[in-house]
Amino acid sequence: MKDARSITRRRFMTVTGSALAMLGGGQALLGSGQAFAQAQQGRLRIDPTEFQPVPIAITNFLPGSPSDGDVGNGVTQVITNNLKRSGLFAPIDQAAFIERINNIDVAPQFQNWKTINAQALVTGRMTRQPDGRLKAEFRLWDVVSGQQLAGQQYFTSPEYWRRIAHIISDQIYERMTGEKGYFDSRVVFVDETGAKERRVKRLAMMDQDGANVRYLTRGSDLVLTPRFSPNSQEITYMEFGQGDPRVYLFNIETGQREIVGNFPGMTFAPRFSPDGQRVIMSLQQGGNSNLFVMDLRSRSTTRLTDTPAIDTSPSYSPDGTRICFESDRGGRSQIYVMAAGGGQAQRISFSKDDTNATYSTPVWSPRGDYIAFTRQGGGQFSIGVMKPDGSGERLLTSGYHNEGPTFSPNGRVLMFFRDPGGNGGPSLFSVDISGRNELKVPTPGFASDPAWSPLLSATPG
Repeated sequence: MKDARSITRRRFMTVTGSALAMLGGGQALLGSGQAFAQAQQGRLRIDPTEFQPVPIAITNFLPGSPSDGDVGNGVTQVITNNLKRSGLFAPIDQAAFIERINNIDVAPQFQNWKTINAQALVTGRMTRQPDGRLKAEFRLWDVVSGQQLAGQQYFTSPEYWRRIAHIISDQIYERMTGEKGYFDSRVVFVDETGAKERRVKRLAMMDQDGANVRYLTRGSDLVLTPRFSPNSQEITYMEFGQGDPRVYLFNIETGQREIVGNFPGMTFAPRFSPDGQRVIMSLQQGGNSNLFVMDLRSRSTTRLTDTPAIDTSPSYSPDGTRICFESDRGGRSQIYVMAAGGGQAQRISFSKDDTNATYSTPVWSPRGDYIAFTRQGGGQFSIGVMKPDGSGERLLTSGYHNEGPTFSPNGRVLMFFRDPGGNGGPSLFSVDISGRNELKVPTPGFASDPAWSPLLSATPG
């Protein structure tokens, strides 16, 4: 039997077939500048034809005492990195600052910030409380009008200072764009180490910016296609051990796992329904595979497709009424859409420039407006998006070998993995849905199969 570590995700797919707006009831500081917010939303667009990132000044978060200086600087750096990596903001080098902020309760001298072309300004403070908790405060200012756009304060345990920074980043992003952010979220992925022919693959999880990596499995068995539940507390994934692949549920908080079910054939590509009550998957029976859905409460299984083809990689629409999936029922792998309960499926992928192109790994955007996919053709693997009816197809990035897109919680960014071949290994990348701002995502080693969580909702500390 071939060693499980040499089996790749592609081989399985082809051969086998809340935003936490406030911590502890965060309190608003001053007014909101609603009139300006409307104008701001019109100015800062996500995917215009010619976009220039908004210049924003982010001052160091003032320490309540000398011992709080390091955490204040850390929060400032995380916010700066988040906004810069989004591609929508251009943080200004602090060396250019004219004014030094010494008190965030006093309005800044806006002319000093206009001089360095800042359009927005962030100030903040980190203070240690008598009970040991941290109090984080921030203010977002419109430099042009002199209005405060947002102001919040949060209380949390010191070890969660990075989450505070992500939450503040989301607040800034939402106030400036009118859309939810995606920074306070996590990514589960497959960590890969060792020689290519005997690669050790472990399930791992990290913050969306690559920090706080945590390993969830030991690497004794091959793991593939991890996916978050809607509440971010569970992961479903496939594991290939001594026998056939099995689908597991893994509880992030307790570390406990359970088998979704024992099936007579290979099961793969599991994914949760939007309400978290069901898991949809592909089950191989003989030379073909079909889609099945399991109710997690009753453990009853319903068959959704019954064809002699390979149906795999199902993904629910955000409202749970439809699914998209990959099938070779027409001779080549393409993307189809059908009702969540089964029935007639409609093919939506039709390449206009390459009639031989194949499509795989579809995933529905949390916004419902796009389906992302991997397209193979002409020796290239492309990551792209199309509308649910198949119109408006756009390729965002191409190369060898791109695969496995996953959407950020706000549907504005895609993460995927790229394997250049040879003796190297895969790495994670992100790109926004307009095709701009492609970035490598830092991981400890090789990494594949990313899946983005929803915005976190549990209160830290």
